[in-house]
Amino acid sequence: QVQLVESGGGLVQTGGSLRLSCAASGRSFSRYGMGWFRQTPGKEREFVAGIDWSGARIYYADSVKGRITISIDNVKMTVTLQIYSLKSEDTAVYYCAASGTLYGSGTYTHEYEYNYWGQGTQVTVSS
Repeated sequence: QVQLVESGGGLVQTGGSLRLSCAASGRSFSRYGMGWFRQTPGKEREFVAGIDWSGARIYYADSVKGRITISIDNVKMTVTLQIYSLKSEDTAVYYCAASGTLYGSGTYTHEYEYNYWGQGTQVTVSS
C-alpha cells in the first residue's frame, strides 16, 4: 500500500525558507511521477512542483518559479521541496502526491493526474 508522509511544515517569517519532505513507501516508485500541491481554505488545490522518480523531468508553477526547488532521493525514497523567500501567500497546507501513470508523460500539474496523496503539512508565513 502506497504511503506518502509529509513533514517539515511550520511557522516561518516572511523572507525565510523552509524544507518540506515527503517520505514514500509501500512499493517501488521507479516509474512514478511525484508532485507537490498546496491548498488554502476555500480554494482549489494548486500545483506547486513536480518531478519524475529519475529526477530527469522537473516542473514548477509560474507563481513559485525561482523560489522553489524540488528534488528526489531515490535511496531514501524522499521527495523534498525547498521554498525560499517565503511570502504570506505561501501560507497553505502542502500535499505530496504520486502517480504511476505520469512517468514519461502527462503535465504533472493537475490533481487528476495523481492517484496517491499524503495528509498534508501546514505552512504558515507570518510578517
